[in-house]
Amino acid sequence: MPIISVFFGITVRMYFGDHPPPHIHVIYQGYEALVRIDDGVPIEGSLPPRARKLVSEWMNLRRDAIIANWRRAERLEPLERIEGLE
Repeated sequence: MPIISVFFGITVRMYFGDHPPPHIHVIYQGYEALVRIDDGVPIEGSLPPRARKLVSEWMNLRRDAIIANWRRAERLEPLERIEGLE
C-alpha cells in the first residue's frame, strides 16, 4: 500500500482500487484508522486525539490532492506524495 504522506510520526497510505467510501489509512504509534476523505471522520479503528487533530488539519489543507490521489488509485495509476504539515 503506497505511502502518500508522513508527518509528525503519522503515516498516511492509500490502496489501489480500494472500496468506497473514499478514505485514507492512517497509522500512528500502533494505532490504525480508516478516515473518510470528504469529512475526516474515522470509519474504522481509532487514533489518539492529538493525532486525529493533526490528520484533520492535514486533510483540510490537502483535500484536493487527496481526492486526486483517490481518483488515481481507482484508475490504478501511480499515486503522488502529498506534503505533510510543518
